[in-house]
Amino acid sequence: MPVEFVLKQNYPNPFNATTRIQFTLPQAGPVRLEVFNMLGQRVSTLINKEMPAGYYTFEWNGRDGFGNDVASGMYLYKIMAGDYSGSKKMILLK
Repeated sequence: MPVEFVLKQNYPNPFNATTRIQFTLPQAGPVRLEVFNMLGQRVSTLINKEMPAGYYTFEWNGRDGFGNDVASGMYLYKIMAGDYSGSKKMILLK
């Protein structure tokens, strides 16, 4: 089991079509993983549920919460799990 919260850099980055986001949870609890544009507007909520401790990989398909393709550009992904909060930048190139 992991001993600390970790949010890794997405891979590949830059990406076209899909990218993988990896994170670790040392304890069970509510997890929220979201994608934001550079204006701070939420583009998509990827995860919003209780999750057990463990290692996770989530694949994002470059679509917003309505299923529409998002434009090329820089995005932020942010995770909130327990007392932990972290974010990273990613670039979508089409």
